[in-house]
Amino acid sequence: MREAAFVKQNKEKWALFESLLTQKGGTNPDHLADLFVQITDDLSFARTFYPDSKTTKYLNTIAAATHQQIYRNKKEKRSRIFSFWQYELPLLFRQSHRLLLLSLSIFLLSAAIGAISAANDETFVRLILGDRYVNMTIENIKNGDPLAVYKQQNELGMFFHITFNNVKVSFTEFVGGFLFSFGTVALLFYNGVMLGSFQYFFIQEGLFWQSFLVIWIHGTIEISAVVIAGCAGLTVGNAILFPGTYSRSQSFTQDRE
Repeated sequence: MREAAFVKQNKEKWALFESLLTQKGGTNPDHLADLFVQITDDLSFARTFYPDSKTTKYLNTIAAATHQQIYRNKKEKRSRIFSFWQYELPLLFRQSHRLLLLSLSIFLLSAAIGAISAANDETFVRLILGDRYVNMTIENIKNGDPLAVYKQQNELGMFFHITFNNVKVSFTEFVGGFLFSFGTVALLFYNGVMLGSFQYFFIQEGLFWQSFLVIWIHGTIEISAVVIAGCAGLTVGNAILFPGTYSRSQSFTQDRE
């Protein structure tokens, strides 16, 4: 069937559909659900035969709007919190495994670049970490407590400081995805280089094992959060850069990799 004939055959139904969605008094849920089945059938047909057409984008839009109309007042069971951790979150990671791997690869590669750069340029660590931090750490090493900088506050104060910093870094990485993924990649690279140069700095001072315990055991959650936030940012950027048959706004809201 030609696209023009397909549109002519169904345009009255689609117009009815749109009018039901804009009704202020509400719509019969059963009626809306029946129409939703019909509109998704039309959408499947359009995706198959007219994948790049405006008709397909139009049907995508009204199908998404209908889905929100049907499920916006849906009550969740109390057991949802358990099913979220048991099924939904692992499935979400599975759906985004390619971008998660890409985020991890960028981070580890940049960490290696940071370590190699620090090994070949003795001024590189100061450039990345700052003179104040390096001088303070060298002084702490001389005093026999190389990680004293992390003991300057009480445990509760340090907890809130680290938590705030991690949330800020993760949120910034996510928002960086709106810059067509460039912001996310740049922040992943910067944080990786900083980690690599930090690790090599302690290796250079003969404190590999002590720094390893602090970074890769105590910092596991923080490092994981950076990688996951990077994946989220890349997902946003991917949706904007490669919308496929969706409009960019529709692609952004779709639950897909």
